[in-house]
Amino acid sequence: MKIDYLTPEYTILTEMGRRLARMRKQQGFSQTRLAEEAGIGVATLRRIESGQDGQMASWLKLLKALSMTASIDALLPETFASPMAEVLSKSTLSKKTKQSKKERVAEPRVRWGDERE
Repeated sequence: MKIDYLTPEYTILTEMGRRLARMRKQQGFSQTRLAEEAGIGVATLRRIESGQDGQMASWLKLLKALSMTASIDALLPETFASPMAEVLSKSTLSKKTKQSKKERVAEPRVRWGDERE
């Protein structure tokens, strides 16, 4: 399921819980073992996997226990380049490139002596 802007929060939590359960199973964790590794209660993990608990602290502990801290950083990256910022950056780079081409063209000309002034 693709999560987007229009997806209701409850549906997002349910989908994230399903994904977490799938990841837990792929890594060979039981609910009890993962809960212990994360330092949360088994009941809390069950609620999260069923989409009923949205406590960020619990999610962070679980992602750390699953060695998925990169996912935390991907969720809210430290720097975010908006599409507009990228366009402006490319525009600035393009202008600099054009200026350097003009500077190359503006090099002194060799005089042959037969030019008109």
